[in-house]
Amino acid sequence: MNNRIKCLIIGSGPAGYTAAVYAARADLKPVLFEGIQPGGQLTITTEIENFPGYPNGISGTAMMEDLKQQALRFGTEIKNETIEYTDFSSRPFRITTDRGNTFMADTVIIATGASARWLGLESEKKLMGMGVSACATCDGFFYRNQVVGVVGGGDTACEEAIYLSNICKKVYMFVRRDILRASKTMQDRVMNNTKIEIVWQHKPVEILGDNINGVTGVRIENTKIGTQKEIELNGIFIAIGHTPNTDIFKGQIALNKEGYIITKNGTSHTNIEGVFAAGDVQDTIYRQAITAAASGCKAAIDADRFLAER
Repeated sequence: MNNRIKCLIIGSGPAGYTAAVYAARADLKPVLFEGIQPGGQLTITTEIENFPGYPNGISGTAMMEDLKQQALRFGTEIKNETIEYTDFSSRPFRITTDRGNTFMADTVIIATGASARWLGLESEKKLMGMGVSACATCDGFFYRNQVVGVVGGGDTACEEAIYLSNICKKVYMFVRRDILRASKTMQDRVMNNTKIEIVWQHKPVEILGDNINGVTGVRIENTKIGTQKEIELNGIFIAIGHTPNTDIFKGQIALNKEGYIITKNGTSHTNIEGVFAAGDVQDTIYRQAITAAASGCKAAIDADRFLAER
């Protein structure tokens, strides 16, 4: 086995697969490691309607399979292994997988994504993709003129609620405390929005619904006195933050205070020459499939130019 790789890609979401397509077409002979969730978070999305090229929509799983097949078509080698250790102290970089295999890489593209934080309820898992979502921009369209809920009290939750208020009939915000953690500007926008009702000092304890009708409501509990009540709604958006999948890179690469990889403005370059980052692992703002794919393209082009210059 040849363990020396020109371009090694960690992650298999839109960013990773797109990087593989461009790297393969540049004859970098990329090797992509799928990780523990092949296809990334989109594989738990039932339908995608805002990705160009799919006028009738497509399931997340099907779209990821299309991207995978496109990467394979151009010669990408895809390994069903998870990276457990990276050594970026010198080039070629040393990469070790969960199977104990070690590879040396001239360039590395990190596309490990960011995972949404969930409430941890069994009903949340059961109704994932059937009314439970972590992305209003992705799924809000399906709830036009309906009633939805948003869980959270920070900037992300406020942004989600405001976005949904332009689509939905009514938006409940479930906030554990008696204040919002969001910036003053975002708080003002929420407070002045007549379509948004904030349910203070309450947290969801069960999401109601079934596999046929999807989400039909939510049972919430008062965080002060423990009383419970039910509210009817058609969808619920969990907006309590994301966690970038960067644990294995800590101490080796520059991260911001939230753990996202820092890239140089307008590029995919990290602080380590030859290591690039693409997709949600470095995107704190957009977190969309299309922006992840675009950044995967940039990372492959940056890697190709880096190698050409050397």
